[in-house]
Amino acid sequence: MEVTKNKNILISNPETKDFLADAYYPETDEKLPLVIFVHGYKGYKDWGAWDLMAEKFARAGFFFVKFNFSHNGTTVENPHDFADLEAFGNNNYSKEMSDLKVVIDHFYQDPKVDGQKIVLIGHSRGGGISIITTAEDERINGLITLASVDTLERFPKDEALENWKQKGVYYVVNGRTKQEMPHYYQFYEDFEKDIHRFDVERATEMAKAHVLIVHGTSDESVSVKSAEHLHLLHPNSELFLVENANHTFGAKEPWKEHELPKDLDVVTEKCIEFITEKM
Repeated sequence: MEVTKNKNILISNPETKDFLADAYYPETDEKLPLVIFVHGYKGYKDWGAWDLMAEKFARAGFFFVKFNFSHNGTTVENPHDFADLEAFGNNNYSKEMSDLKVVIDHFYQDPKVDGQKIVLIGHSRGGGISIITTAEDERINGLITLASVDTLERFPKDEALENWKQKGVYYVVNGRTKQEMPHYYQFYEDFEKDIHRFDVERATEMAKAHVLIVHGTSDESVSVKSAEHLHLLHPNSELFLVENANHTFGAKEPWKEHELPKDLDVVTEKCIEFITEKM
């Protein structure tokens, strides 16, 4: 099946700033389910094997979208690198929620899309953002979490939190690029100001969509217990554990192979099967 790859579509969000999205879809006259992939912390749309995953979804008959959050550190001119650390430091959950809504609104109107079939797939922190968005937006019929967090309250504690408040910034070293990536204190203030909205547990219980929770049993970043917890909160969800899989299901950056890593291929097939059955 011929797949169209529409890369680096400019999306404007007046509440944040411009960012880029990709759309992958098969050439057909039929309206297609819309699947939107939401990347996680220190993630971006072109990371690792996400392109291969997008292509596999498109070949299976979906309109697949992935995008960069406006403040993930990439830029419109340089979508593959953390070229704007100032933006990264000024990111927060409100901005990510706003960006995701703009992406949904933008592609919901595409004539190729079936507006009755909208699915979010959130990886890691993007899982938390996707869960909350699903609870807030009744257009979303399907939710898939990949290695998702079960809380967005992932901040320094006690003395470290006080130090962050005093200094206004703390840094995290990016293991791959070795960049010192800033987090300004506004990130915590934004969370505190809207703490009820950013309650992932509450949103999981409220989500009215079909839910699939996917996690690797050897996830080094987010414990598999998070997946089990989300499943308990939403008993109608399906839990799919991948034995010995890590946080990115075998993918890494750069990914130079022409095939998906084995674990991510298994996950992608499971997601396709789940959406096909439920929609």
